[in-house]
Amino acid sequence: MKQIIFVLALLLAIMASAFSQSYKPPKVKLELLPKLSLRTHVNSAFKVGEVVNYRLHYGLINAGVATLSVQDGKEKIKGRDVFHVVGEGRSIGSFDWFFKVRDKYESYIDKEGIFSHRFIRNCDEGGYKIFQDYTFDAERRGMTNHKKESYMTPDFVQDMISSYFYARTLDFSKAKAGDIFTIYSILDDEVYPLKMKYKGKETIKVDAGKFNCLKFVPVMSTGRVFKKEEDLMVWVTDDANHLPILAKAKIAVGSVKMEMVSYTGLANPINKIE
Repeated sequence: MKQIIFVLALLLAIMASAFSQSYKPPKVKLELLPKLSLRTHVNSAFKVGEVVNYRLHYGLINAGVATLSVQDGKEKIKGRDVFHVVGEGRSIGSFDWFFKVRDKYESYIDKEGIFSHRFIRNCDEGGYKIFQDYTFDAERRGMTNHKKESYMTPDFVQDMISSYFYARTLDFSKAKAGDIFTIYSILDDEVYPLKMKYKGKETIKVDAGKFNCLKFVPVMSTGRVFKKEEDLMVWVTDDANHLPILAKAKIAVGSVKMEMVSYTGLANPINKIE
C-alpha cells in the first residue's frame, strides 16, 4: 500500500525523480559561499491563474484527486517576483476509508529565472506524516532545510514542484526520439538528476478530451518500484503549454494512472482534437 501512495505522490509532483541515482550534497555555511549571478529563463508555458485537476486511479478504482494551481506570490522574495504554486492531493471513496491521504505541496518559483526560492511539503499518508520546508539561496547555489542544515546544490536546483514547471518551459520542437533532458531536483535532502527520454508523438484521449501529445519516459534505476524504464510513461500536450495530461505506472502490485479531467487559465491555446 505504501508503494501505491508513494507513486501517487510522485505523479502529483514530478514523476520519477526518486528513481534516478541520487547523491548527498555537501553541508556548508551559506554565508561563506560567494554570490553569483542569477539567470533569466524564458517562460511562455504557464501563467498566474492556471488551475489543472487530475484524477488518480489504482487499477479500476478511483483512488484520489489532485489539483495544481498557479498563483501570484503575495510578497517578493529577496526583491524578486515569484509564482506561488500549490499542489494538493487527497484520497477519495473506498480508498479513503482504509488509507487516507492528505498531501499539500507549495513552491515559490522565480518569475524571471524559473528556479525555486522555497518549497513546503506537508503530507499525511495513512498516518505517516511528512513535513519539509526548504529555503533556496540561488545566488550562493545552496539551500537550507527546516532543520537549519545548509547544503551546496547544483546551479538553480529545483524542488519537486518547480521541476515540473521548469520542464514545461523547455524547447522540444527539435527533439528526436531518444533525446534525454535532465533537470536537477532536490528531495529529502538529496540531489536527483531527473532524466526524461523523449519517445515521440501520440494522440491521447482522457476525460478532458483528445489531445496531440509528446511522450516521455523517465531514465531511472530499475529494480525498485518499477521493473523497467517504460513502466512509467508521461504524455504532455504538443503545444506551448506542455501540459501533462496522462501518466501511467506499472508496479509490482498493480497499475496506477493519473489523467487530467479539467483545466482553466492556460497561457496558450491547447492542442485539443475536437
